Amino acid sequence: MAFVQFHGFRSLQFPSRDCMFNPIRGHTEICTFNNRCYAIKACIKKPEQNVLLESKINSVLDSVIWDEKGLAVAIAQNVDSGAILMQGFANREALASTISSKKATFYSRSRSTLWTKGETSLNFINVHDIFLDCDRDSIIYLGKPDGPTCHTGAETCYYTSIFDSLNKPEIEENNLALTTLYSLESTLARRKEELSAPEQGKPSWTKRLLLDDKLLCSKIREEADEFCRTLEENEDESRTVSEMADVLYHEMVLLIRRGLKFEDVLEVLRCRFTQSGVEEKNNRKAKSVN
Repeated sequence: MAFVQFHGFRSLQFPSRDCMFNPIRGHTEICTFNNRCYAIKACIKKPEQNVLLESKINSVLDSVIWDEKGLAVAIAQNVDSGAILMQGFANREALASTISSKKATFYSRSRSTLWTKGETSLNFINVHDIFLDCDRDSIIYLGKPDGPTCHTGAETCYYTSIFDSLNKPEIEENNLALTTLYSLESTLARRKEELSAPEQGKPSWTKRLLLDDKLLCSKIREEADEFCRTLEENEDESRTVSEMADVLYHEMVLLIRRGLKFEDVLEVLRCRFTQSGVEEKNNRKAKSVN
């Protein structure tokens, strides 16, 4: 069988003995198949912008400092939470595939082949941007995961704390590597889970807020007012930061109360980057009407 590839067309398949080509650059070639003639474009020029883009991509790929095996470390990071999802390796083809498909693609050293995260589990990492480090020998895929990244079912592959192991070797505990904001969110979520258990002693402030919607909302309004007064009354910067921390804490309790995550808020903010405030408000009005 003979296969012919043309840019912009699907592959054409012919029995080799029935197909005869007479390619002339810039002209049409004739193929006879079952005693019929078909006119096929012999040369279809790529649009100039595609050629330019391909040149730019090759320039980027050439600039990466690949190791002696043609590889570079590739790290996947959550674009909203900042969580490090996983680490693998990429070669030139894997990086090129990630650029074109917007799906985090790596090179498997054990299988000597490319693999796209999620091709089996469907938990793809949808890449929004790609960064190289200052030495250009390490890559970050900044993206949004469709589901758990780790094969164990964990949100990320990083959940073993060395300090926890050193301080409490008798306890085997899996804690995701979390930044300050998400450590707070994790604590608040645990407090919500503990509400169903019998209470011993006075409930914590967080539990009181979770159990009393009126108290929670009144505190958010109170803390927001105090935050604004730091500007209106020209209070010092430490006061502004402190009041902002109070506002953020109480608002995150409300999110937990509603079963939402702060990451959901950051995703909304990210989606607004590409539109003006006026457009965003108009879209909200349109949705409320519908």
